[in-house]
Amino acid sequence: MVALDVRPHSASRSWLGVAVITASLFIFVTTELMPVGLLTPIGSSLNISVGIAGLMVTLYGISAGLGVPFIVAWTRRVNRRALLSALLAILALGNLITAVSPNYPLVLTARLVMGFANGVFWAIGVSMAMRLVPERHANRAAAIALSGISIATVVGIPLGTFLESLTSWRTTFLIWSGLSALVLLAVAAVIPSLPSENAVSVREVFALPVKNVQLRLVMFTVALYVLGHFGAYTFVRPFMEENSSATTAFITGLLIIYGVGGAAGNFIAGYTATKNLRGTFIGALAGLVASLLLLLTIGDSRVGSIVSLALWGVSFGAVNLCQINMTLAAAPDTFEAAMSINTLGYNTSLALGALFGGLFADHVGVTSAVWFGVALTAASLLVTVGMRRTTSRGVPDDAVGTVDRPVLQP
Repeated sequence: MVALDVRPHSASRSWLGVAVITASLFIFVTTELMPVGLLTPIGSSLNISVGIAGLMVTLYGISAGLGVPFIVAWTRRVNRRALLSALLAILALGNLITAVSPNYPLVLTARLVMGFANGVFWAIGVSMAMRLVPERHANRAAAIALSGISIATVVGIPLGTFLESLTSWRTTFLIWSGLSALVLLAVAAVIPSLPSENAVSVREVFALPVKNVQLRLVMFTVALYVLGHFGAYTFVRPFMEENSSATTAFITGLLIIYGVGGAAGNFIAGYTATKNLRGTFIGALAGLVASLLLLLTIGDSRVGSIVSLALWGVSFGAVNLCQINMTLAAAPDTFEAAMSINTLGYNTSLALGALFGGLFADHVGVTSAVWFGVALTAASLLVTVGMRRTTSRGVPDDAVGTVDRPVLQP
């Protein structure tokens, strides 16, 4: 478990600090996924295809995944408040460069650098929130911080799409640059000094999944569903425009519905996972597969697309909460290092999913990107179901779901 200690500041400031961590996560998630709602106008403005525009997600994910074990290890003696401040400064500058960039290569360069900052935040953010409050409230603080994902999908990404419809995609990124700077000021004002704890060397980080069978199993299933999800989700806007002639306003509404579903899934899983984490994870994976199949079969109608995106959001919100809990269960004493590995696997899979989805979209059609999502999420489901045999031969069952440790709850 992450080392926790009682802080000398007030309870109100402690929870305000958790709120600031949540706001930080909101900024990082919206910056990472903002291009999803803006692929069409970005591609049109810069004279590139939607598949090429999707590289904004791909490169961001690659740097976030591949860089995090090294950067977290190299900064293992850096105060976490100072490190988070530096990450937000990079985000503010990167969004500003994206907004004013005259060409696509500079946009991709800015996204690549911001990706490194994103990966490091995912490795340290949750543990920071847990350290701000007394140990008995640590799990609740972590769950509140993770709600930033739901807030980003409910408010941030649809808001970015809406702002683009009123102004331009450049203005959207300019606004997010300003928001990043505001959160940076909040971190400086509210977050107390947090000396580094629980951090390990690069060698130890990469040795963790080699030695820890539980963590290795978790990351394999996570990699599969993340590949499938982002292979399809990155291209949801062009899919809807092509298959149902959806307007920008309707797509914005769909993204809001998806986000609300994500918040609901996070909330539901926070309680069902305490009783059966493995069962909740399997149910959420099944929901991902079903939602994508529904999108392919009835997504050409307004009602069908609403049902599909709502189920998709609920399932993805639930599966993400489960995989964080599974990581915590697999490596409770080296959580920051385990989250580094988690971030590496998750974001690399995100990047590859967007890349493969873009290749399918450009060469076969955007519908094929959704089929790619079906195949990979179904593979993750089948692997997870098949893991019961593996666990019965000696691997503790909490690697894939039945955990006797506290589960993060909203």
